[in-house]
Amino acid sequence: MANTDALSHQRAASRALQPTVKSHLAYTLLSGLVIMLMLSLVRLALLVYNSDQIGNTPVSTLAEAFANGLRFDLRLVVYLCVPLMLALLSVRAMAARGLFRFWLTITSSVAMFLGLMEMDFYREFHQRLNGLVFQYVKEDPKTVLSMLWYGFPVVRYLLAWAFGTWLLSLLFKCVDRMTRPRGEYGSSVAGARSVAPWYVRGGVFFMVLMVAVVAARGTLRQGPPIRWGDAYTTDSNFANQLGLNGTLTLLTAAKSRMSEERDNIWKATLPQDEAQETVRSMLLTPHDKLVDADEAAVRREFTPPVENTLPIKNVVVILLESFAGHSVGALGATTNVTPYFDKLAKEGLLFDRFFSNGTHTHQGMFATMGCFPNLPGFEYLMQTPEGSHKLSGLPALLSARKYDDVYVYNGDFAWDNQSGFFSNQGMTTFIGRNDFVNPVFSDPTWGVSDQDMFDRGAEELAKNYGKKPFYALLQSLSNHTPYALPTNLPVEPVTGQGRLDEHLTAMRYSDWALGQFFEKARKEPYFKETLFVIVGDHGFGNNQQVTELDLSRFNIPLLLIAPGIQEKFGAVNHTVGTQIDIVPTIMGRLGGETRHQCWGRDLLNLPEGDQGFGMIKPSGSEQTVGLVTGDRVLIESKDMSPRMYRYQLGREFKADLIESPDQVELTRKLESFIQTATKSLLDNTAGVVHGVPN
Repeated sequence: MANTDALSHQRAASRALQPTVKSHLAYTLLSGLVIMLMLSLVRLALLVYNSDQIGNTPVSTLAEAFANGLRFDLRLVVYLCVPLMLALLSVRAMAARGLFRFWLTITSSVAMFLGLMEMDFYREFHQRLNGLVFQYVKEDPKTVLSMLWYGFPVVRYLLAWAFGTWLLSLLFKCVDRMTRPRGEYGSSVAGARSVAPWYVRGGVFFMVLMVAVVAARGTLRQGPPIRWGDAYTTDSNFANQLGLNGTLTLLTAAKSRMSEERDNIWKATLPQDEAQETVRSMLLTPHDKLVDADEAAVRREFTPPVENTLPIKNVVVILLESFAGHSVGALGATTNVTPYFDKLAKEGLLFDRFFSNGTHTHQGMFATMGCFPNLPGFEYLMQTPEGSHKLSGLPALLSARKYDDVYVYNGDFAWDNQSGFFSNQGMTTFIGRNDFVNPVFSDPTWGVSDQDMFDRGAEELAKNYGKKPFYALLQSLSNHTPYALPTNLPVEPVTGQGRLDEHLTAMRYSDWALGQFFEKARKEPYFKETLFVIVGDHGFGNNQQVTELDLSRFNIPLLLIAPGIQEKFGAVNHTVGTQIDIVPTIMGRLGGETRHQCWGRDLLNLPEGDQGFGMIKPSGSEQTVGLVTGDRVLIESKDMSPRMYRYQLGREFKADLIESPDQVELTRKLESFIQTATKSLLDNTAGVVHGVPN
């Protein structure tokens, strides 16, 4: 009898230890609230860390951003709580509180880590986490880790992350204790409750599932769930970005990157014949004659008028790292960061409405030298199979004219597959970080200093003179995170610009090195026979993010220096252009007939009244693109209706949302350009000769 009573007592105690449906729902709900609180605090940290972006944004707008953020955060919370919701179907699973605490702590900790990482990511790129993360991870790990270690407060972030993870574990443990049924710790078995039957748990699970689906969608509308465009509800781009969730944007980028269908490639929206004819009308001028029209979109014979050529033989392209237009004195800046460039601008032709095609160096390289745009799905063209296709770039066109070449760079040519890409395009001579002997300064992350690079560049050009005509690409690097500069700087550090001081100091140093190069070059006999093309690879963000595409990261100077250039073309040109216009503009100064398929035009041989245009796209996997023409920029995304802005560069940098009667036509041109360029790349018809080496 005693044994029977003991057994009954044990069974009752066992039932008391089983969580009820009610206690499990409470546990799930409170755990979700803990994660929501953590995500909101991470968003607040992002706001505070990048507070210079707030400007005149009212508090109500920032509050709206946080409200938008709750919808995106809730979506992530639903994903993280899926195991807890599934546990409703099993009594034994509901009792696995220890496993749930581990899962919630680890996953929430990862989300918090991404949020901490995103504070500097946003400061650098003015974007939430995206495909750039995977691109950096894919590159040389040693270089990436070195850049992070020397460029960011890694230890501080790791300590903050460890403390936050510990705090999360305590909160989840507290939630566990708060939501255990009465008697579960053995205090009483009198209140033991019977386990809910399977059909009750199934019904509750179904209702929870319905609520979770709605919460994960983030909207009650028909069609797709909330997308990043749903966060763009204010006039402040910073506030709109603030409303997003970095973990979700990174997951979306991962899905696009790993998709076998390459979901981020621009989908055709127009009949191909119509799109192709539109692009031909955009690119062909009276000096072009279309050839191979049946197999190539814009392959043509270009013959510039003799009166617009220059008495030059050689070409030197100088691609300056992060040379943002907003900090260039010749373009209106008052911070005196670029005194040497500003002086050079007085003897050359300056384009003051010029833009990079992308926001990363490798995009600037293939756009400038390969004459091909930065397209959705092909932002990393130099590393994809399509990057092996022959393009109509400067290496191909000038090697056909028997030019010698040299590519001088501070760093390692393995980065971004530079050596593979450019050697395939026709370059033969590469001088990188391992080819410098006793450099003035060597950065453990990237390579030698700009001073060393320009000194070696001047040496190589002087050595090549008198043999054959030559072209050179000199690419700087010191103006890049972690901004490692010589100890004894030849310039005064920039002060008074807040978080940009370090970056602008590196830019001032790079400008000084550029000036020293020209002091040497102008003493050489080749100087009077050479066209110098000075251009930024891309810009960098400041505290004025005036459109979704952040024009401050695209606006760069283009300066041409050559004998007689100002006499023929003046000192300043207001035509809109991008890096893909550089190659045809160079060929237009050299003269003679050129067969090419550049996706840009000779900016100095445009029809009268043509203000120029340029297609731009930021780094990352998002399908967000822009078309700049005149003083307007059209921005289009698959997640948002097209928007038109009237922009102003220089000291009064701004952009105002407008409505324009030709917005539909400009949208058609933008979509035609991307669609046709994408098809040409996929079909391997983007070069001079279809399917075979040029």
